[in-house]
Amino acid sequence: MPFAPPAPLPRCGVVDLGSNSVRLVVYEGHTRNPMPIFNEKAVLRLGRGLQATGRLNEEGVAQALTVMQRYYMVAKAMGADPFEVLATAAVRDAANGAAFVDALRERMSGVPIHILSGIEEAAYSADGVVCGIPGANGVLADIGGGSLEVVRLIDGRRGPSQTLKLGVIRLAERSGGDPLRARVIADEDLRSVPWLGEPVGEDLYLVGGAWRALARIHMAQTSYPLNMVHHYTIGRDAARDLTSLIFTAPRKLLERLPGAPRRRIDDLPFAATALRRLLRITGVRRVVFSASGLREGWFMRRMPHEIQDQDPVLSAAWEMADRHGRDPSLPPALVEWTRPLFPGETREQAHLREAMCWMSDIGSHDHPEFRAEQAYLRVLRQPGVGLDHYARAFLALAVALRYEAESDAAFLRPSRQLLDIETANRAEVLGIALRLAYTLSAGTKDLLAGTRLRIEGARLILLLRQNSGVFAGESVIRRLERLAQALGLQAAAEPDLMQAAE
Repeated sequence: MPFAPPAPLPRCGVVDLGSNSVRLVVYEGHTRNPMPIFNEKAVLRLGRGLQATGRLNEEGVAQALTVMQRYYMVAKAMGADPFEVLATAAVRDAANGAAFVDALRERMSGVPIHILSGIEEAAYSADGVVCGIPGANGVLADIGGGSLEVVRLIDGRRGPSQTLKLGVIRLAERSGGDPLRARVIADEDLRSVPWLGEPVGEDLYLVGGAWRALARIHMAQTSYPLNMVHHYTIGRDAARDLTSLIFTAPRKLLERLPGAPRRRIDDLPFAATALRRLLRITGVRRVVFSASGLREGWFMRRMPHEIQDQDPVLSAAWEMADRHGRDPSLPPALVEWTRPLFPGETREQAHLREAMCWMSDIGSHDHPEFRAEQAYLRVLRQPGVGLDHYARAFLALAVALRYEAESDAAFLRPSRQLLDIETANRAEVLGIALRLAYTLSAGTKDLLAGTRLRIEGARLILLLRQNSGVFAGESVIRRLERLAQALGLQAAAEPDLMQAAE
């Protein structure tokens, strides 16, 4: 019988046509965590010279027509439907913007091309950030080449927004390339937005390639253990020190900075200037870098409401369980089975424990010699936009120990560096407990139902129902004792008289 490939998942594609670069992303599936399967960018600098001429850069326009025709053919070949183009500041502000779009439509028959207003661009970006950070509080700032969009976020809801001519190319041209003059211009423009002073003590969410470049520089300087910009978070003082370094460094020093992208060197001082003024005006306590913005906002608007309303962390866990696990009925039982081990846990702690129970079988199809490390890296580096670095480190450590990784294994170092001792201990307890659960249950809900855990005083008691297919064999006792040791308790295995009476 010939092999029948699985039915293809639905795909959609979007082009972000910006003042500095143009990018095509093709997403696959209907999911709470946008899954890009193709991502290509070209730096065209369409907005270069716009401040002086009022027109798109002619060289950039010629290149854009070629690049956009390729993107059109790629999207068609990949079966991306819908496929749309979102044009931002340069196209909407340029005198020849409409003519450029007409030329694109001739080459991209039937493809919707939307010239977004500043308010629309801000709304898309806000939706993208909230996709990964549902309870975001503070200010979103999305910087491009031509504009800076700022949006007030309150408990994940969009408040007022404003678009400003503070994109890195536009700010450089408005200031004549003088960073000191740029600082005055940025200050004046930002102070014209009255609500920017409201989020004192909240967070500043940064979207845009120029600010992601700043994040990569800071990560390299601090030897940060997880090379992932999305959700990278630094304090106000660290952000201010970073902007001072970029603002005052000569070009040759910027070129030698670890992590500094060569194509962004000219933009860095102006990105740093805008960030420094935002820090001063908003009074935020932290800066959170986001790789999720306009394109992810476009994607999420096309998802059914039942998907949009899902919790992003649990959704990422469900998706991993669906792809790599064996029995979807087991994780909810594991949530209840592990509950007695964590009295007094916070809502956030319970949330991560539930996610871990869903992820607990993701190494089931891997080679047994490499399950622990493979599962660890799978969680730490997964593309889910809802997982911050703390959650990644916790869940990855727990899943590695569920597969009996040595607690001092070198590959666990990122989690050890990112987590405090108390949180790492919780991850260890959870991982060891889940290893015991799978030893008892063979990965099935029915066998797990014959067991319970209980803490009485200084004892951790494993209760076993007779004739249920589980017993206190050597491997069970060994893992129970390890779990008790992690909790600082004494281990005991006893018959479950209550379940027997039932």
